[in-house]
Amino acid sequence: MSQTATEARHGNTEGLDTRAPTEILRLLAAGQQQAAKSIDAAIPALADAAELVASALRRGGKLVYAGAGSSGLMAMADALELPGTYGIAREQIVLLLAGGTSVLADLQGAPEDDVALADQDAAVIAAGDCVLAVSASGSTPYVLKIAELARARGARVVALANNPDAPLFNHADVAVLLETPPEMVAGSTRMGAGTAQKLAFNMLSTLAAIKLGHVHDGHMVNLRADNAKLRTRAAGMVADIAGVTADEAVRYLQVADGSVKIAVLLAEGASDVDAAQSLLIRSDHVLRKALAELKMTETTETRAARR
Repeated sequence: MSQTATEARHGNTEGLDTRAPTEILRLLAAGQQQAAKSIDAAIPALADAAELVASALRRGGKLVYAGAGSSGLMAMADALELPGTYGIAREQIVLLLAGGTSVLADLQGAPEDDVALADQDAAVIAAGDCVLAVSASGSTPYVLKIAELARARGARVVALANNPDAPLFNHADVAVLLETPPEMVAGSTRMGAGTAQKLAFNMLSTLAAIKLGHVHDGHMVNLRADNAKLRTRAAGMVADIAGVTADEAVRYLQVADGSVKIAVLLAEGASDVDAAQSLLIRSDHVLRKALAELKMTETTETRAARR
């Protein structure tokens, strides 16, 4: 029997299938909660990883997610959310899932052993990119090969795995160990290991977005408002940040072609869209910096007018 934690049998599962349903569910919940606690020890590594991600995206590089099986699904969930939530260009987000999207119907296991497929898929990776390679065991051949090739191509690699001394860490610039306990159903890493991976991806990508200026006071100010719910959310953000009414926020958003950042700057006194856009460019698209420059300019102009 494998001695790795992700394959070992949990000590509290003797007779699991004979217990009452509510007791089983409480045990499963406890397993998930215990797995989630593994994220605490990984926070320093996640902070380093977020810096690599933000740096790559800021320079125009790609963020490449690589995974297989249930770990690949965790990677896919994060990758698909970023363009809509934070306005990151879709061409900068790449998902390498062992077997491609065709495996989603039944999530076949064989592709995760296919290193030849990994060699083909890795062709999209270039110097300046950042690769997030995830594997619960840390030894999935497809993911290992992607990470190895990424390093050879000059990309930075963040490796996420749930076992200490995972081979995947040997190919990483940053190693993120999510040391989850054995699964309540041995080897079912969609459970505890998957929960920890989901948390890690959420935290990593959110911190990277914050570093890129896509978050202001907890607002996703770079979102793409492409439906009624998100347009309402965008108006609420403009109203909250700029201190204007909901109707005024809607009008500013219309002038700003849906850009929350530009709408806020207009509401705060920017003369027009071009002026607001220039402020954002000079501030690396960080709204707080742009607002500070706008207020400083207004103060200087006010002082000059008084002289």
